[in-house]
Amino acid sequence: QVQLVESGGGLVQAGGSLRLSCAGSGRTFSSYGLGWFRQAPGKEREFVAAITWSSGRTNYADSVKGRFTVSRGNAKNTVYLQMNSLEPEDTAVYYCAANTRSWYVGSVERDYDVWGQGTQVTVSS
Repeated sequence: QVQLVESGGGLVQAGGSLRLSCAGSGRTFSSYGLGWFRQAPGKEREFVAAITWSSGRTNYADSVKGRFTVSRGNAKNTVYLQMNSLEPEDTAVYYCAANTRSWYVGSVERDYDVWGQGTQVTVSS
């Protein structure tokens, strides 16, 4: 089973950008669907974006469409989340998740089997 490690979080001013990385070990991402979720303080974890490794098909939450981009790295074990035009409302712990259905880009948290430890993103106003 793949293990996931997120990186790239930090503190940024509103309007700025960050790129999060999700690195997998143990197995390549070639047969997985990968998702990004986030959890703000006092709120439930919510879907952000997802991508299938095999086809590159993507799915985004309405709140991030046009601002965030999920992509595959050149190596078969890295996925990125490019976040532009960040807003204070984007402040959260961001999690990478994987599911074993290579075609799946859904937003349902329980459909994802493996989770990373999360990386904090803080956007100041």
